[in-house]
Amino acid sequence: MKAIVKTAAEPGAELREVPLPRPPRDGVLVKIKAVSICGTDFHVYSWDPWAQGRVRPPVIMGHEWAGEVVEVGPEVQSLRVGDYVSGESHKVCGHCLQCRTGQGHVCRNTKIFGVDTDGGFAEYFAVPEASVVKNDPRVPPEIASMQDPLGNAVHAVLAGEIIGKSAAVLGCGPIGLFAIAVIRAVGGGPVFASDTTEYRLKLACQVGADQVAHVPAEDIEAIVREATAGQGVDVVLEMSGAPAAIQQALRLARPGGRVSLMGIPSKAVTLDVAEDLIFKGLTVQGIVGRRLYETWYTMKALLASGRLDVSPVLTHTLPFDRFADGMELMRSGQCGKVVLTL
Repeated sequence: MKAIVKTAAEPGAELREVPLPRPPRDGVLVKIKAVSICGTDFHVYSWDPWAQGRVRPPVIMGHEWAGEVVEVGPEVQSLRVGDYVSGESHKVCGHCLQCRTGQGHVCRNTKIFGVDTDGGFAEYFAVPEASVVKNDPRVPPEIASMQDPLGNAVHAVLAGEIIGKSAAVLGCGPIGLFAIAVIRAVGGGPVFASDTTEYRLKLACQVGADQVAHVPAEDIEAIVREATAGQGVDVVLEMSGAPAAIQQALRLARPGGRVSLMGIPSKAVTLDVAEDLIFKGLTVQGIVGRRLYETWYTMKALLASGRLDVSPVLTHTLPFDRFADGMELMRSGQCGKVVLTL
């Protein structure tokens, strides 16, 4: 079969012929219909310091996918040939304290497909049953392949009260854009958004942002102060990882508000803990991955209902063999989500 392989400890990847995998005894073989490029895939492709410290080539890349089950292992219970499925990117151990107490999304033994073990950027993907979720047939493969990052946004938005709450989303990459759409789908708003690129701010408006700020030229804090009579917003979702945005997130939240942090900073961040956190009585959360599998079921219901429309975030659809063009789009920042079809 054809697969996109990180072949060497250097920038780039190759489209290669590799052996067709067999499903594990407790898993299935999926014929892939669509895959979407994650920021993590771009880190691996670019071979940045994080990738250099984690990835051991050769490895088949990718962990965002949708496809059809074509073979099942003898121990599989819930899946059948013909099922239309997607998958969770985090392969958790199932036996640690976190896994056994409903916190599998922070399993200390997590392995990520396409990073720590072979992933789904291939014509076929062998994956454990525990990592597979059935899709609603009304959701097309291009959208179904984006559920892993969409689940990050669902987790972040619904980690606290949001119905009828004002919100600010800092960073309008794909997950930030998904978050705006989710806020609107579940009855939150108004929504303020900031980003460094005009392209992504236009997408933010398409998915439901009321006011946007092109930072640093425009002052998101001034915009929020004026719109909220100086109070601040109920909820801030920090999706960029930029140190200045993380500091700003605490200032944007009203006293007693919630700040959910998902963006990953590249270095330590200095915070005014007394004035901006303690004396404001903020709830500050670290958000990682998706709650297994509560987030997936909530996300599936929202997509199937039609209330959640994330199609504007899908800006580019390319043939599978044009993955390098997709990576260049990621590098440029002039895209939302890039999907490769097979």
